[in-house]
Amino acid sequence: MIDTKLLELGDARAVVEAAKKEAAANGWKISVCVVDAGGHPILYERMDGVAPATARISMEKARTAAIFRLATAIMEDRIPDRLGTMVLPGAAPLKGGVPLMAAGQVVGAVGISGLAPQQDHQVGEAAAAALK
Repeated sequence: MIDTKLLELGDARAVVEAAKKEAAANGWKISVCVVDAGGHPILYERMDGVAPATARISMEKARTAAIFRLATAIMEDRIPDRLGTMVLPGAAPLKGGVPLMAAGQVVGAVGISGLAPQQDHQVGEAAAAALK
């Protein structure tokens, strides 16, 4: 038997708030999505003024980080050496998806969209730190 941790709505809210705080501190606007370990959305918010396309992108980044149990920044950095990464079904190997950890387990992920790739990743890392 495996003891599994579950991400709760309150946890997701804390992650979203941390993402918005990091974005606001830098004068940025983002879309943020938190998913469970299976990649299913728990909570999503889009700050005022962010392009509508960022909604789906943040969800896909979060889903990818959750189901691959890996930050999407790592996947994106591997693309030049592993072009097959670009065609993985249902994957968005773009910076901004960060796994959420509890007791050494991936319990979900956060996805950020609306900024330059490294900035999306920065906000995602700050958001994920809300669970630590």
